[in-house]
Amino acid sequence: MSKSKKRPIPVFDHPIIETHCHLDYLKEQSIEDTVATAAEKNIEKIITIAVSGDNLETVMDIATKQNLDRVYGTQGIHPHQAEDFNDDVEKQIRSNAQHERIRAIGEIGLDYFYDHCDREIQLNAFRKQLQIASEMDLPVVIHSREADEDTITVLKEFESTLKRRGVIHSFTSGPGLAQYAIEQGFYLGFNGICTFNKAENVRDIIRMTPLDNIILETDSPYLTPVPYRGKENAPCYIPFVAEKVAEVKGITVEELLPIAYQNSQALFF
Repeated sequence: MSKSKKRPIPVFDHPIIETHCHLDYLKEQSIEDTVATAAEKNIEKIITIAVSGDNLETVMDIATKQNLDRVYGTQGIHPHQAEDFNDDVEKQIRSNAQHERIRAIGEIGLDYFYDHCDREIQLNAFRKQLQIASEMDLPVVIHSREADEDTITVLKEFESTLKRRGVIHSFTSGPGLAQYAIEQGFYLGFNGICTFNKAENVRDIIRMTPLDNIILETDSPYLTPVPYRGKENAPCYIPFVAEKVAEVKGITVEELLPIAYQNSQALFF
């Protein structure tokens, strides 16, 4: 289908917070143009996510630029890059996370699907970064793939110390992890995956998730929602995610957006 035949991106009256993207990975537009395009779609705030020792400072620079005043950031090491985590990186995360534009520790967690990194190294980095969040009273942005049991096990160790909780982003895990996260006051982040034809498992999780535990994201430049699959993802496409989540929950998007906005505000701001 040609671009001209695709439905235009909807613009809703209520603002949206893009809770998870990687602005430094986008290639089709400059960061400034990407943010401007999102603003045209009433995306009020954008959180760009750190993942590796190489991009901690990049994310910091983006989040603190004066001309990008709607952009915020995180600091953390993704499980794929868990080998990056060391004493120096820990000091860097702790130092940068003191800045008011850094709103969470993340992206952290476990990925047993790709197993790019030894599992014990992943577990060590995950625990140490949860400790940072606990001590700094910051929420966490968690990646969990094919690692439900270990994710629950580790999070249980921090139930009494991780006061701000966080989000399990791009949620594709099973109902057990979903239920544990919901009961513990975590949010579940949903993105373009929920629009994919074969993602009924994700839609099932949306159905079981209370509205008060749902936040919206894109994970740009990945996971572009229908009807723009095949094109690089960007924060401006988050209205399609909102539409699908609302449809699955059996409510209007106008009913969903104020709740998702308040959830995002409560978590990060």
